[in-house]
Amino acid sequence: MPASADGGGARSAPRRIALFVEEGGGDWHARRLGRALETRGAVVFVTSLDRCAFDTGMPSGLDIPGLAGTLPDGAFVRSVSAGSLEQITLRLGILHALEASGVRVWNNARAIERCVDKSTATWRFQRAGLPTPATRTVEGHDAAEAHRQGRGTLVLKPLFGSQGNGVRRVGESDDLPPPEDVGNVYYLQEYLRGPTDATFEDWRVFVSRGRILSAMVRRGKSWITNVHQGAEPRCHDPDEEMCSLALKAAQAVGADYAGVDLIRDAGGRLLVLEINSNPAWKGLQSVSTIDIADTLSADFLADVEDSLVR
Repeated sequence: MPASADGGGARSAPRRIALFVEEGGGDWHARRLGRALETRGAVVFVTSLDRCAFDTGMPSGLDIPGLAGTLPDGAFVRSVSAGSLEQITLRLGILHALEASGVRVWNNARAIERCVDKSTATWRFQRAGLPTPATRTVEGHDAAEAHRQGRGTLVLKPLFGSQGNGVRRVGESDDLPPPEDVGNVYYLQEYLRGPTDATFEDWRVFVSRGRILSAMVRRGKSWITNVHQGAEPRCHDPDEEMCSLALKAAQAVGADYAGVDLIRDAGGRLLVLEINSNPAWKGLQSVSTIDIADTLSADFLADVEDSLVR
């Protein structure tokens, strides 16, 4: 491959990349990313973490399909997939082992762990000095009910969840769901929408390798503004404050790439709402002028090259 600013210098052999996708096959995002990596000269081994194994009979101690016990030059995590606590622990352990073996992993296990647990991500935002909605995460229905009293409307979110699934409003007189519905963990956040809001909006800012890749405003008739839930994406040119908050949020959790969600409160103050370490970008691509998969692959491969030089 010829030398380039985004893809690294000339190399004697193509880089071998493990692309971890959803169990049973890749989605739209994984297919586009795989093609983009191959276009840039990489040899891509598409697999899922549930098909990988620790194996002391292998030279590397890891068995990744297609690699015959050797290690890839880099690994891109599109999905960890749902599973039991034991399954998720094993899959994250494989990612930890790859990084400990010197393989550049996007995003690595630590970043995924910090992002997938909303309470940890919110705590890290606060620790980094970033503005966030008032949030309390507790175990047990009684503790959650004690917090709810006198606080008006709150938003209850699954600790592990995405795309607006399982999110609900809890009013001052509403009953909280039973413990079995939420794993006995209640993540309760201040509700920021105004009572007369007819249009609801927030912003998704896509970060890659320490820079802003693209952004959109999401507008919907429902207070849940995920594109997956029917909100309309529109191209957005983020201002300096939005860029700064998004970059600092990704840095706070150690993410190489991420989707950062921003929202304004009733007074107009910009807040960091959430971060996703395996963000979808189909809606964002529909309003973006750049090829997101190609740009992501370029950033990732450049990082892989840097890690191999070091």
